[in-house]
Amino acid sequence: MMQLNLTADERATLTKLVCDTIAADPYPLSPRIGRLKSLLAKLDPNAPTQAAAEPMPPPKAWVNSSIGQPKRRR
Repeated sequence: MMQLNLTADERATLTKLVCDTIAADPYPLSPRIGRLKSLLAKLDPNAPTQAAAEPMPPPKAWVNSSIGQPKRRR
C-alpha cells in the first residue's frame, strides 16, 4: 500500500476537490461516488459527505384563477 505524504494545504485542496466532485455529481448513489465518499472519509473524517440541503421556500397562497373571467358556455 502506498502512503501519501501530503502537506496540510495539499490535503485541504484534495479534500475540497473531492467534496465539490461529490456535490456536483448528478448520480449521488453511483459506485463512483461511493468510492469518492470512502476516500473522503480517509482524507478527512470530519468532512461532510453531503452538502446541506437548502430549505424549501414557503408554499405560495392558492389563488383561484377563474375569478374575474367570463364563464364558458357549452
